[in-house]
Amino acid sequence: MAMLWKFMRVAKYSKTTALSSKIKVRGIPTHSRHSSSKSVPSDFGASAPCSNTVELLGKSYPQDDYTNVTEKILSKVGKNLHNRKHHPLWLIKEQVKEHFYKHYLGRRGTPLFSVYDGLSPVVTVQQNFDSLLIPQNHASRRKEDNYYLNRDHMLRAHTSAHQWDLIHAGLDAFLAVGDVYRRDTIDSTHYPVFHQMEGVRLFSCHELFSSIKDGEGLQLFEQGHRTAHKQECHTMEAVRLVEFNLKQVLTKLMTHIFGDGLQVRWVDCYFPFTHPSFEMEINFQGEWMEVLGCGVMEQQLVNSAGAQDKIGWAFGLGLERLAMILYDIPDIRLFWSEDERFLKQFIGPHIWQKVKFQ
Repeated sequence: MAMLWKFMRVAKYSKTTALSSKIKVRGIPTHSRHSSSKSVPSDFGASAPCSNTVELLGKSYPQDDYTNVTEKILSKVGKNLHNRKHHPLWLIKEQVKEHFYKHYLGRRGTPLFSVYDGLSPVVTVQQNFDSLLIPQNHASRRKEDNYYLNRDHMLRAHTSAHQWDLIHAGLDAFLAVGDVYRRDTIDSTHYPVFHQMEGVRLFSCHELFSSIKDGEGLQLFEQGHRTAHKQECHTMEAVRLVEFNLKQVLTKLMTHIFGDGLQVRWVDCYFPFTHPSFEMEINFQGEWMEVLGCGVMEQQLVNSAGAQDKIGWAFGLGLERLAMILYDIPDIRLFWSEDERFLKQFIGPHIWQKVKFQ
């Protein structure tokens, strides 16, 4: 999964051989392309723009000793490939969006999940790290791994940077999609700009237990102990239902994208902002591959955003990874191509048209 979710897990368990090994799947490593720190190629190097401010999206950001964003990276901001009609990343986004719109409806028959695909990629360090309970000394904060405008502002490293704000705005179910930035070596499966989708769903006590027989006395919270299976403040009944709902939603999504009969398995892992946490793997064309990270949201995060009476799940997936698997695209750099021979292959009458890159 090309995202900070995966980086978090590997940073935590970097000494575990079984988790750091690279297993090739159709030319794509099953570990995240951001699972380890790598040197940055010269064309995306650490030279700062020639000014004492960084001008971006109509705003000025004063430079300081943390500024390391480059002109080449700045030139990618605003391209929004995920919103470019008929682009393969747009196709994946639209497929996921249509699935959620069609299968998850509110009481009035309107889509339960709202979609945000135009949020600014410039975020504060507070949004990108602190709001997600990422420790101050965590490896994911390093200058060597991120693009900082200054000490306070950066290009988001993951769409999770918007979780707190959207929950704080009163949203219980949403998808956030956008371009994200991590300093990385460029090759066929690695690029410093990529695209993610974040999903969040919160439940009140009534919503979670309403379909359970004799569930009136069940509660979301308790004063207990943290275990491998639950947080100290959650009841086991609540966690089991949230986890079941999360896995059911994601299994239906991947089956919808990759086809009926899809084999799925779940791997326990660690993220700072969820517990318990899982990675989802699918068996596609005879090979197991990891496609996303997810888990029960840390209640401290939910509480701080003003939803103290709710419990929820979150997931994050990389659009490039899904598109490379689904369309058999061999090189991640092709997503930035302006060559019509590449782009025209994805123009069709509907978003579910079968496409195989040639």
